[in-house]
Formats: sequence, C-alpha cells, structure tokens
Amino acid sequence: MNPADLSASLLAVVTGILARRGSTEIVAIEDVPLERPRSREHGDWASNIAMKLAKPLGVAPRELADEIAVDLAKVEGVAKVDVAGPGFINITLDAAAAGALAKVIVEQDADYGRGDLYQGITMNLEFVSANPTGPLHIGGVRWAAVGDSLARIFAFEGGIVTREYYFNDHGSQIDRFARTLVASWAGEPTPEDGYGGEYIGEITARVVEAYPGELEDIPTREEIQEVFRSVGVEFMFGDIKKSLHDFGVTFDVYFHENDIHESGAVKHAIERLRELGAIYEKDGAVWFRSTDYGDDKDRVVVKSDGEYGYMSGDLAYYLNKRERGFERNLIMLGADHHGYISRLMAMTAAFGDKPYYNLEILIGQLVNLVSNGVAQRMSKRAGTVVVLEDLVDAVGVDAGRYALVRSSIDTQIDIDLDQWSRKTNDNPVFYVQYAHARTRAVARNAEASGVDRSAFDASLLTHESESSLLGLLAEFPRIVRQAAELREPHRIARYSEELAGAYHRWYDNCRVTPLGEEPITDLHRTRLWLNDASGVVLRNALGLLGVSAPDRM
Repeated sequence: MNPADLSASLLAVVTGILARRGSTEIVAIEDVPLERPRSREHGDWASNIAMKLAKPLGVAPRELADEIAVDLAKVEGVAKVDVAGPGFINITLDAAAAGALAKVIVEQDADYGRGDLYQGITMNLEFVSANPTGPLHIGGVRWAAVGDSLARIFAFEGGIVTREYYFNDHGSQIDRFARTLVASWAGEPTPEDGYGGEYIGEITARVVEAYPGELEDIPTREEIQEVFRSVGVEFMFGDIKKSLHDFGVTFDVYFHENDIHESGAVKHAIERLRELGAIYEKDGAVWFRSTDYGDDKDRVVVKSDGEYGYMSGDLAYYLNKRERGFERNLIMLGADHHGYISRLMAMTAAFGDKPYYNLEILIGQLVNLVSNGVAQRMSKRAGTVVVLEDLVDAVGVDAGRYALVRSSIDTQIDIDLDQWSRKTNDNPVFYVQYAHARTRAVARNAEASGVDRSAFDASLLTHESESSLLGLLAEFPRIVRQAAELREPHRIARYSEELAGAYHRWYDNCRVTPLGEEPITDLHRTRLWLNDASGVVLRNALGLLGVSAPDRM
C-alpha cells in the first residue's frame, strides 16, 4: 500500500462517517494529508483529519478520531491504528502492505514520483539572463542550478515548461562593453566605467581574428565600436551558452530585448494598457498608473523626449509571454531586485491577470565561495567577480550544482570548496551518489551470485531498517510535490541525503546475497527488489537536481 492508496482509504472512511452523521461537509483527497511521524514508534503514517473536521461536525476531535480509527483498522493492509493526544491518528501498515511499494517503484522506474500538480499548464521560467558583458558570475550560476532544477521538477509534475533567457542587447552596459573592447584593441587604458579581466583581451583577439579586413581601415571610431559591439557580444554570449551547457543547463528560448523594441511590441503593450485605462499623460510624458494596482508610485513608460522609459520593456515582454500562451510565468532575480516586485505585480494586475499566479518573482540571495576559511572575491579571468568556471574547476559540475540547490534560495550560502571537492561522506553529493553506486554494486553482486527478482514476498521485509527505508521511499512523491509548490528544490536534496543514510544503514544490516554456502531464498530475492527500488528513487531525485547518478565510484 503506497501513500496514495492509504489516503484514498482514509478519504473513503471519512466520507462514510460524514454520511452516517448526516453531514453535508465535502472532503477531497487533498483534505486528508498524511505525514510521517517524527518517531517510528508512532507508526508509519499520521493524520490530523479528525482535528480539522471536528468543529464543522460539532464533535470533540478525540471522539471523531476514535471513530475514524475503528473503521480504518478494517482496511486491508492496515495493521494498527492508534489515537494520540487531542486527536492525531497514527497508522501502522502490515509488513506486506508497506513492502509492496518496493515492487511498484521498480516497475515504475523513471516515472516513480511523477505527479499532476501542473498537468497541461504552460510555464515559462526566465532565469540567469545575465548581460553578455563577461563570464557568468556566481550569483547567476545559483539561478542556473536552481532554475534548471525547478524546470525539471515542474515538468515531473506535468507542466509544459519553457526555459527562457532574456538577452539584454538594448542597454548601456553593452555600449560600455564595446568601448572596453575598443580600448583593449587600441592599447588604451580600460575606460573608467569599463570591464576588467583577462577575458577582455581574449574577446578582443577573437574579434580581430574574425573580422575579414583590417580594423584600422574602418573610417570612424563609432564604426569600429559597432564591429566590436556586434561581434564581441556574439562571442561573449556564445561563451556564456557553452558554460551553461557544460553545467547541464540549456535554454529553449533566447529572447532578445532589442526585438521587442524593433517589432513594435512596446507600443502595442502601452496601447493595450491605454485601452484598459491604465495609461495617462502628464508633463509631456506617458505614465503607467501603477499606484492603482498597489505600486508605491506611477511609472514613466515614455519620457518627455520620446525615449521609452525602463519599464516599457517589462510591459512589452510580459504581454509577449502571455500572448505566446504561457499561463504561469516565473522570473528569477538577484537579491538587489526586491524593489521590482510591486511594480511588476501592478503591471500584471493592470493587464487583467492575477499577480503571483500569472507572474511570480523569485529572489535569490548571494553566494560566496570559501577556501581554507577565506571567501574568494575575485577571479583571474573575470577580474572582479567569481565566475562559473571557478566553481566547476574547484569541485566539478555535479558538486557545484548540488551545492547551489541544497539551501533555500532566500538564504545566503557559503560554498566550502575544500568540503565539496572531497571524496568522503562529509561531502553531501558524494554521500548521495555513493549510495546510488552502492545499489548498482549490490545488483551486480546479486547477479553474479545467482540472486534475481524472480520472487517477491513483501511480508519478509520485517527488519527495522527495511521499515525505515520503505517509509522514506514512500515519501518521494510528496517531497517532489512540495518542492514544486513551494519552489524549493533544496527539499529534494535534503531528502536525498536522508534516503542515502537510510539505505546505507539497511545495507549494513540486511544482505541481498547469501553468505558462503547459504542457500538463496525469497528473502534475498525480495531484498534485491528493495535495493533496486532505492536505486530508482536516488536516481530520480538526483535527476531532478541535474546531478548524475553514477553506477561506480
């Protein structure tokens, strides 16, 4: 019996009791959640449904819990039901019902844990979106890992997910980048507002090599700068794409900001808001009446000189996403963007959409790389900041990704490069990957010893470590759903570590292959199912984080 089956049984019991009591209260499956008790002595699962329904029914929670317990104890596969405290219901499954999950997991394989939370919903995740003026800094790298993991999780929950990179090729930073490249080519000092680092010289050399003629023959400095702008940005963006691809992150759409200006999308968005009564004119400028929708001040969308204001691009880009058919739109921004939230939610409401549903803003906190107890502040290649390559060079892709998703995004993290580069159990990703590799080694040894999965008797899985392991395996679908609902992939990482620990303890106590001349029994065969089920869940969990599950280590 898996948690879904038990929830359905509990719902049936509760519905029957409501009918007996003549209640018109409607209870759905999501109203009867199950939780793992803190102590296994309290059973396999617990529910507070009696405490939730007691008041509407006008009955004491404990009395209702006792009534539920009597009926639930009659369900096949339920060994015992106890009532604790003011009305908590603790449920213990019999060994066969609990152990049956191992076979289900192996049979479902890569599909175990899939849900339908976002079934058929179109979702656009915009993340990283760093300007192509230098290598990807470590703050953006956090969003690369978290954003890609969220995309995987949403798809696992049925979402139709598009990963999108917003390419800012319409701003002043690109001009500064081009001027820096020209200065490098001309042997001049870096402009005061320019960019530093070895990569500037590298990009400059590549532009010179790619240009078909002699740059000295170009008549004006402005034309030379335009060459460095167009070609240099293309090279820099190509480097960023490659770095992300090597980090396991690829995007479905690279959206150019310049396109929304050249296509007339900005004018279209402003006119749409004008039709909705959210635009007015004052002092020769065009304003978005954002205070009507919760913002702290109105925003200029067209300046008095005819130039578009900063927010005009946001209006056009959001409307463009909605017109492309995306129902849920998530934008992942850095820690310095809190002030953007109110204006973007005002924009969402002005277009007639639902803030925090059609548009969500996720804010990520800072990341520091630490080595020998000292925070790394600068990169040789980038000059001023630590970049993606610094992390990968120090710990590798798997450890880098895992370290970045392991903590909640609203907390600042220090990544200890010394710890994450070790091949020991105090390195969390090594600990989890080693557990998976061990499941594969056990399977290979079982095959060599003649143990196969030709028999399965779940009632034989009675060891305490087997009960604990099965309980955690059953939790995986719920953990995935929570990670999706709360936008918290770190829940999957922490769960993976807990599962790895339970598997290692089981491995220490329960043998899959017989010792010496001991005959092969159905217990060995059934334990192989449990071993392989553990491997499936570890592999699926790591896959949602974009981390490999090696067969050997």
